[in-house]
Amino acid sequence: MEDCGPGYLHRHMPVLLGCSHSGLFRVRRGCRASRRLRRELRHRRPGFRCHAGNGECTGDAVWASIRCGADQDVGDIHAEIVDHFAGKFALWMLPQLFAYALNFPIQKFLQAQRKVFVMAWISAVVLVLHAVFSWLLILKLGWGLTGAAVTLNISWWLIVIAQLLYIFITKSDGAWSGFSWLAFADLFGFVKLSLASAVMLCLEFWYLMVLVVITGRLKNPLIPVDAISICMNINGWDAMIAIGFNAAISVRVSNELGAGNAKIAKFAVVVVSVTSVAIGVVCLAVVLTTRDYFPYLFTSSEAVAKETTQLALLLGITVLLNSLQPVLSGVAVGAGWQALVAYINIGCYYIVGLPAGILLGFTFGFGVEGIWSGMIGGIALQTLILIVVVSLTNWNKEADEAESRVQKWGGGVAAQD
Repeated sequence: MEDCGPGYLHRHMPVLLGCSHSGLFRVRRGCRASRRLRRELRHRRPGFRCHAGNGECTGDAVWASIRCGADQDVGDIHAEIVDHFAGKFALWMLPQLFAYALNFPIQKFLQAQRKVFVMAWISAVVLVLHAVFSWLLILKLGWGLTGAAVTLNISWWLIVIAQLLYIFITKSDGAWSGFSWLAFADLFGFVKLSLASAVMLCLEFWYLMVLVVITGRLKNPLIPVDAISICMNINGWDAMIAIGFNAAISVRVSNELGAGNAKIAKFAVVVVSVTSVAIGVVCLAVVLTTRDYFPYLFTSSEAVAKETTQLALLLGITVLLNSLQPVLSGVAVGAGWQALVAYINIGCYYIVGLPAGILLGFTFGFGVEGIWSGMIGGIALQTLILIVVVSLTNWNKEADEAESRVQKWGGGVAAQD
């Protein structure tokens, strides 16, 4: 029998059960997390039996460990536990998908009316409520992952409901006059443009998410997956800035082109691009200067922290590239180039970047660094192509085309007014 001791588990497993103590397996006696862990392990592996690490309790804490057969790989056991709880969490998160579906068009409508501060205030209030619900459900009531999922669902639906109430009550200062059958005018053209936009954005968002999935196929993937997850969190925080610029430039470009202001649209693209890149350079410097420290914000594991530090350079490069790439995608949305960018994304991400990452990571044995490096190559190629496309754009022609679309889709409304 091989003893998969509590120290190993405590160092290498992420917090999955939401226990109030540090680490997954160090829990109070009688804690829901401790009981749930034993129940889940017996369900997944009937032969498992959990016990205190030294056979007795120390203070008010016990160590849960797994005694497994010698033929069972410890990494496989851990991976199965992670898979099991990740699957449960994904099921609980399904309601949030419907909130996303409503939130995006609502936000675009409010952004087009320059109601940004309304969205900011709603988000700020919900953020406070989110923190309170997280503490209550995850820590106080001990719901763990279920509590985290419920909290996220509640928060997103509160945002959607609050934004809808604002639109229905205030009528957005005349921008919305109620439901109308005119919403179905030229529906095919609108759906065609929306599908192209959806494909473009999905290919972008899924690309870095695939990085975590592929990393999970490495030998002994637990530490690399933990490190990548930390890096993706940091990248996600930084990406919020670029996504804000993405929304702003898409609305500004579409409004200016629709009004026939080609020069103003071009100037807006230059200003936002330079500003976002400047912020990206600052974020790159912050990541590199704090690479020995920021991993400990997420983990107490020395092994995970060391792996995260090694990935800091790749994280910094990704942060820098992602400071410009979302801005250029926003320009594409505002100018109606979604279909073109979707093809560019397929070629750069899934024909160049992803195969290069797999080749470097698995064939040449560079591991997670090789996978990420190859995928960075895809991002760099896509960004370079978009820079060329934007630089060679005839903005006067784009303004004329935008005006024709306004007349086609909005002419009926204008005529009635």
